[in-house]
Amino acid sequence: MNALRDAWRHTPTHKRMWALAAPMILSNLSVPLVALVDSAVIGHLPHAHQLAAVAVGGSLYTLLTWAVGFLRMGTTGFSAQAAGRGDGGMLRQVLAQGLLLGGLLAVLLISLALPLSSAALALMNPSAQLDELARHYLHIRLLGLPAALATYALVGWLLGTQNARGPLAILLTTNLLNVALDLLFVLGLHWGVAGAAWASVIAEWSGAVLGLFLARRALRAHSGALDWRALRRWLNWRPLLSVNRDLFIRTLALQAVFFMITVQGTRLGDATVAANALLLNGLLLTAHALDGLAHALEALCGHALGARDRSALKRTLIVAGGWSLLASLGFALFFLLGGHWFIQLQTTIAVVRETALIYLPYLALLPLIAVWSYLLDGLFIGATRAREMRNAMLLALLLSLPVAWALLPLGNLGLWLSFLSFMGLRSLCLAGYAYRITRANQWFIPGHTGTAYAQP
Repeated sequence: MNALRDAWRHTPTHKRMWALAAPMILSNLSVPLVALVDSAVIGHLPHAHQLAAVAVGGSLYTLLTWAVGFLRMGTTGFSAQAAGRGDGGMLRQVLAQGLLLGGLLAVLLISLALPLSSAALALMNPSAQLDELARHYLHIRLLGLPAALATYALVGWLLGTQNARGPLAILLTTNLLNVALDLLFVLGLHWGVAGAAWASVIAEWSGAVLGLFLARRALRAHSGALDWRALRRWLNWRPLLSVNRDLFIRTLALQAVFFMITVQGTRLGDATVAANALLLNGLLLTAHALDGLAHALEALCGHALGARDRSALKRTLIVAGGWSLLASLGFALFFLLGGHWFIQLQTTIAVVRETALIYLPYLALLPLIAVWSYLLDGLFIGATRAREMRNAMLLALLLSLPVAWALLPLGNLGLWLSFLSFMGLRSLCLAGYAYRITRANQWFIPGHTGTAYAQP
């Protein structure tokens, strides 16, 4: 207990944690703001199919960018470890690999998006006007995909170097510029749906250019040079590609859970679907805030592992765990005591409000159960142990399926209990892997801390 108390009282660790977490929380919370403004601006146009086109085209584009969100997570761990070792050459290599991989993935996704979007729209069977506008919107948005993926790599790399102001500047610039251009192009110049798409494209490229500038400036603090020959060696790409592969599989499994919730909820009636959507917005709000602490943990844990500093790793976990627990308690109390205001703010439909209020206590429980998975994700990302993250997610999914099947007769109550059990199992599986690694004293094994890159 004395060691735990001493670690919690270590003021420099608290300062480093919040120097990274506060900007990331602010930047994370700016993301839902953009979606809200997009809907509000397009919602002032005269025809419903215009708003629907942005919703459909935007969801298809988001699916593409979500699928490669591993670029951010994978880059963070490797850059944090390189920074911890003081290896400027490796920092440059990780940045170059992240940007090159983002560019290659953008070309691949654009080539796939054109035919696959046609198939997706055909399944939706939209009206002719909606189909045409949604295609036009998506095709314009695809021009910004290379910038969006480059930004993922840049944000991850900057965060790994413990530079949280850089990601904050990039994301706020992108999101606020998107809002301003939305208002100008759609309401001012009357460009309609195309105006909303061009606003996003310009904002994404602006964010990427700013990110490149900030990364170049950050590199001045790290001596070293990029070895271009090393980029041509397959062995130097294997660790990054392996981590990103596992993160991709892990993300697919997580999204499968949310997809099943949507499918099952749809069978329970429109009011239930709408109520669950409002409640899950509370989860998104919680996740965006708690992820700020998890991002800080990624950078600090990766740095400690790279520097082989066991004391720093322990202090970081204790401080991050304490603050995450306090934050999750705050969200739980908010939803328990003030959740009815949160629901009323989102809808005026009486039946939806009544249904949502019934299940509000389960939303209040969610932050207390889910916080541990966010915290442990940060540790594993910082340690670039994506294989354990993948296995823990798949195991939690497999274990929760029979639970969900058994609870089907309970309707929406069973659905919420199934989701809570999945989040609990996810945390327990990650904790099990963390315990096993700790018992085997394997956190500092070179092959698992980013040093598996071959030397030039």
